[in-house]
Amino acid sequence: MKQIFLFLSLLFSTVLLSQTVLTSYAIDLKNKKERSDILNVENTATHDIFVFLASDSLSILKYNSALFLKQKVVTSRKFTEGKSLIGCSFSEDGNPTLYWFSPIEKNIVLIKYYLETNTNRALKFQIPLDEKSVLTYYQKDNNFYLLMKDHAKQGLTAFIFKNGIAEEKYLDFSPFVFRDRKTQQKSFNQILMENPIEKMDSGEYNPLFKVTSKSKLYTLPNRLILTLDQSLRKTQLFDINLDNLEIKEKTFLQPSTQKNAKKSNSYYHENKLYQISVNAEQLALDIKDYESGESLKTFSVSKKDTIQFKNSPLLMQINDKKPRELKNTGKFLQELATTDVGISVFKNKQNLLLTLGGTGMQSKSIAAPFGMMSDFYEDFIPPSYYGIDTYYSVFFESVWTKKLQTTNQSQEPLAGDKIYAFLDHHKTVLLPKVLKLSNYSILGYYDFDSKEYVLRKFTDGFN
Repeated sequence: MKQIFLFLSLLFSTVLLSQTVLTSYAIDLKNKKERSDILNVENTATHDIFVFLASDSLSILKYNSALFLKQKVVTSRKFTEGKSLIGCSFSEDGNPTLYWFSPIEKNIVLIKYYLETNTNRALKFQIPLDEKSVLTYYQKDNNFYLLMKDHAKQGLTAFIFKNGIAEEKYLDFSPFVFRDRKTQQKSFNQILMENPIEKMDSGEYNPLFKVTSKSKLYTLPNRLILTLDQSLRKTQLFDINLDNLEIKEKTFLQPSTQKNAKKSNSYYHENKLYQISVNAEQLALDIKDYESGESLKTFSVSKKDTIQFKNSPLLMQINDKKPRELKNTGKFLQELATTDVGISVFKNKQNLLLTLGGTGMQSKSIAAPFGMMSDFYEDFIPPSYYGIDTYYSVFFESVWTKKLQTTNQSQEPLAGDKIYAFLDHHKTVLLPKVLKLSNYSILGYYDFDSKEYVLRKFTDGFN
């Protein structure tokens, strides 16, 4: 979706970039932008919005749901110098706890800020980085989660921070069998080494470059969904209960093609699994019910067919250049089969929005011009070569009803598309952070010219 908007913005920028400044806060980060951290968070219990601005000092701005400033606290950076602000949680009393990470010291400093008295309490949590590596961290339901992979044991460790207490939970994957693309048995750690986990942002549009990952993690309340698509034949899915540590394995066969599939992948969305299989002559899409495994919708498209469920042209984009249209399905499938394929599913108020395609990279060595070889004339060496990486994607978009009926509607831009274009057009914007709320998104950023921290509202659709 972001790719198409780069093209549409040339024609409709005055419409698509429409947005509203919600509030601004004067602050001068001076020459310490590279050492500054910013975090925007919603307290999901009270719907208050918090902004944390960390530079020489820490400014805590508390807004209500209408973005009126309720409280401001400025405090010192004691205990957090040289540390990165990675997350936040909220206690039942409504006060925030911030998480400051230091890879050198191998710890996280937790500081709870009592806004009523402008006091705080700090704790240190030692991260076992000698035995584990960090996979991801995220905030969910006012808690903070740190997920790590064991170096020796075949499993994951989740640290759940709630009300100032860290609870450690080990997720054991040693009882399960894993096979690679060539059906050779591998350990859980070997599979993740070859196919690193990509976390999907819940409730948001996940772009094509993320969904082409073969290992995807979906974060749900007290629950994780891990999908593995290293095999061409099936999706191996694990439903993880963070309360009782139960792990349930489910297997979903990939949709078949007349000739062997060259690429395949899947995407989990609201109790359904969307699966695609691709070769240069055919594309197969299957939507299965998560509980029963039953196919709810199946499509098969050959190179001579027209893709009936597409709502956009068949497009190819190289780097950040304007996308160009591919002339037919055959050409699209030929290009798609050379990429890492994926499908993304996003639900807005009206519809389901699907992006189906793939991403790839080509590297070329090009002779360097004489001006780039300072020692050429002294040593009489032959021309040097340098590598150029070219990133490309092929894709189309589809608009469905929430009952999985295809439509003829045009894809409207998402708030994320507008935010991307806004950032692309405003070079003085620094330290951008996006906060997704139920009805709109907030872009927070530091404006270098005005020396303000600004919150802007972006909505889906044409304004």
